[in-house]
Amino acid sequence: MAAALFWWRSADLFGANAPGVLRPDDAVVLKQGGQIYQARCASCHGVNLEGQANWREPGTDGRLPAPPHDESGHTWHHPDDVLIRITKEGVVKAAGLTDYATNMPAFGDSLSDADIVAVLSWIKSRWSRDIQSQHDEANRQLNQRSKRGS
Repeated sequence: MAAALFWWRSADLFGANAPGVLRPDDAVVLKQGGQIYQARCASCHGVNLEGQANWREPGTDGRLPAPPHDESGHTWHHPDDVLIRITKEGVVKAAGLTDYATNMPAFGDSLSDADIVAVLSWIKSRWSRDIQSQHDEANRQLNQRSKRGS
């Protein structure tokens, strides 16, 4: 359900013609992103992007555990702008939810846009080429919808 909300509520942050902003082939960006990920994200999402156990089921505190960012999760289903918005604003604000309990903080006050793109680029670089291509297609589809809606 939340995934669908992310999809329809997303707005193209970088213009309707942007093919996507993540740079999974840029060594400088990936070095920065990997360092930030290990320092700021790995404690919850796992050193190897594996996420927390039972991430689809609320814990005893009622909050969902951190999902994996590897191919077993759903991160790659979301276009770049959605991933950026979630990271920057937090899940609740990014998806316009009111009753979603999460431990995921908003990083907009502590990470620059370039840092967020670097982290997400590093995550994407860890996916297979096939999954990266599927993610690229999600970006293309969003951009086509944005163009039609303009």
